[in-house]
Amino acid sequence: MNAEIIAVGSEMLTPDRVDTNSLFLTDQLNQMGVEVVAKHVIGDDRERLTTAIRRALEASGFVLISGGLGPTEDDVTRDAVAAALEREQFFHAGISAGIEDRFLRMKRVMPEINKRQAMVIEGAEILSNDRGTAPGQWIAANGNRVVVILPGPPHELKSMFTRECEPRLRKLVPPLAIRIQVFRISGMSESDLDQTISPIYKKYGNPATTVLAHNGDLQVHLRARCSTEAEANALLKEVGDQIDAALGEKIYSRNADPLEVITGRKLVAAGATLAVAESATGGGLAERITTVPGSSAWFAGGFVTYQRRLKTALLGVPEELLASHGAVSSETAAAMATGARERTGATWAVSITGNAGPSTDGDEAPVGSVYIGIAGPDGVETFHRIWPSSDRPRVRAFAAQMALDMLNRKLSQ
Repeated sequence: MNAEIIAVGSEMLTPDRVDTNSLFLTDQLNQMGVEVVAKHVIGDDRERLTTAIRRALEASGFVLISGGLGPTEDDVTRDAVAAALEREQFFHAGISAGIEDRFLRMKRVMPEINKRQAMVIEGAEILSNDRGTAPGQWIAANGNRVVVILPGPPHELKSMFTRECEPRLRKLVPPLAIRIQVFRISGMSESDLDQTISPIYKKYGNPATTVLAHNGDLQVHLRARCSTEAEANALLKEVGDQIDAALGEKIYSRNADPLEVITGRKLVAAGATLAVAESATGGGLAERITTVPGSSAWFAGGFVTYQRRLKTALLGVPEELLASHGAVSSETAAAMATGARERTGATWAVSITGNAGPSTDGDEAPVGSVYIGIAGPDGVETFHRIWPSSDRPRVRAFAAQMALDMLNRKLSQ
């Protein structure tokens, strides 16, 4: 069975809100063998929503709609579903009484407008809401298709789906296992990656293969759909082993863990610690590291030395070195890493200095130029890259990724 998800709410068409419900629903559906083939975000417009529901029902057997079940005039989901299915709605006195009781327990009087939440579409099964006032509805449509309407607040939706929808779905969905494997790769371009592995994955319709690239981090997602978990895992192994052999050491993770997790694991295994000294990234590298639970076991701390005088005062970078080579240079990157290691007593120290753009600020280094310094027990080494971009956030993200990649490679030697 294929599914489509429709998130309702004009607020999710602004930059301030994100539809997270669809992520939860996709995960739950995939675990039951239901493939999510499309997702839509529709504003609070009855006609647009009605059209979207009709189209989804034509293409998929299962349509889930979240949001738009509140009591106000802009909550149009019930009306749109009724229109799409060409069915009437009726007032359910029992639901209305339950909503009123909920208000009374909070020592409040139910506003008359809340009775709109007691409108039920003809033929619907009511889905109880133990976290809010709006019930959901499970509606069997023509051709063995199903429409489900769920509340928008995530805590209400998750509880309702788990209690009410999952048992119903398991009766409809034939046994099917969907399993995923994710490889993460560094040290090559997206085109080189695809050229290397496409002769492998093109031989298979199952698993489906997706290649993703984001700020220097490449990912290969393998997605197998089989009747049993064992068959799906066997298929992933068959294709994954071939990709593994083709890419070799360029793969840094075989279970979707990011570089900050992989490097931390290696540092712990070696009984080593890490410090950072950042300029261009402004603390972005340390932020990535400290998102890892338990990173205090191996991360000593760091310095954000944006101005030259602080590179000298906090890290001991000589003023004459800055004057002769510039703040964005191999020599400065080496001195920053060395200074961070000496001042923290960490086993390893990583530095980042560069010009993230969009202007040069009078520095001789071109926009996108980044130097990484890595100081360790055997001395200090530097790496240089010029990113062909004047997009400041992108250059900073690439720089942090490069720093972690270089450190991970050093730890693997």
